[in-house]
Amino acid sequence: MSSGRYFEDFTIGQRLIHALPRTIHGGDISLYIALTGDRSPLSSSTEFARSLGFARELVPDLLVFHIVFGQTVGDVSYRAVANLGYSDVRFLRPVFPGDTLSTESEVIGLRETSGKDAGVVYVRTIGSNQKGQEVLTFARWVLVPKRNPASPSPTTSTPTLPTVVEADAIPVPTVLNLQRFWDVSWATGSAMRWSDYQVGTRFDHPGAMTIEEADHMQATRLYHNSAQVHFDAHGMAGSRFGKRLVYGGHIISIAAALAQQSLGNALLMAAWNSGTHANPTFAGDTLRATSHVVARAELPERNDVGAVRIALVASKNLNEAEVAALPAPGATPRNPAVVLELDFWTLVPR
Repeated sequence: MSSGRYFEDFTIGQRLIHALPRTIHGGDISLYIALTGDRSPLSSSTEFARSLGFARELVPDLLVFHIVFGQTVGDVSYRAVANLGYSDVRFLRPVFPGDTLSTESEVIGLRETSGKDAGVVYVRTIGSNQKGQEVLTFARWVLVPKRNPASPSPTTSTPTLPTVVEADAIPVPTVLNLQRFWDVSWATGSAMRWSDYQVGTRFDHPGAMTIEEADHMQATRLYHNSAQVHFDAHGMAGSRFGKRLVYGGHIISIAAALAQQSLGNALLMAAWNSGTHANPTFAGDTLRATSHVVARAELPERNDVGAVRIALVASKNLNEAEVAALPAPGATPRNPAVVLELDFWTLVPR
């Protein structure tokens, strides 16, 4: 539906096969790096990726997420007021330049809001490559307006979603071979191992990034995300924000890129346990990032790599001292400067 769906247009069990399959090229990776500052050597170096068992450089995990997400927007969230959260996000297989991604979703929950003028739509999305292999799966929920506030609402059905991806469900690429890792680890700039990530450690990451209007719009176009809250300045002038919103996924990418300088040898983002866009971000806002080590997990049948659970927090328009004074994620009331809380697993050599 090119004009987007309203809340009344969704039904439980509805299957949405999304248009516009996307072949990813090296140029997409270069543009993504330029727009986010991503510093993963697995994406920037063909030879480093080969030394760890991959056929060539990998498409950044988050770029894969954004493209799959973007393919869903026309059918799920074109008219959405806000993307509210994520659960059970798993990066199932690496994606390489030349791979073609296709996506479908299923409506797994519906809930009308108390104001009766909108509803929350829950979907489970699966992205697959040209071989039909699943590369990414996630659940998300969005706030979608009703076409007519007086129209009847579907029966409420709120899905039960996992709060954490358990260790035996954390994906690890079967080809990942770390026998040579410490010979080539100079490429990462870090000597950190899985055991160095002690639970309770906090990283206030150095550096900040101001989001420019042109940058966030170009990034969102790169992701094929057509949601009008990011593009229609005239329409958004009449909204409660009075201006366009920055796509929340782009905030994740910037925060993750800022964190890469401290999270040494965090090679791959394997899964998200949860994610919340706590407050809106606008062009001109400056982001800083903080990470908290929540847990470590050994992985079945792998003694060369482990998983580290990170709570990543992005805040806007604070100086270093103000960021350092922020409480741990989940504190209430949440500081209005916090724009993102992302709980994820990353893979780190042992």
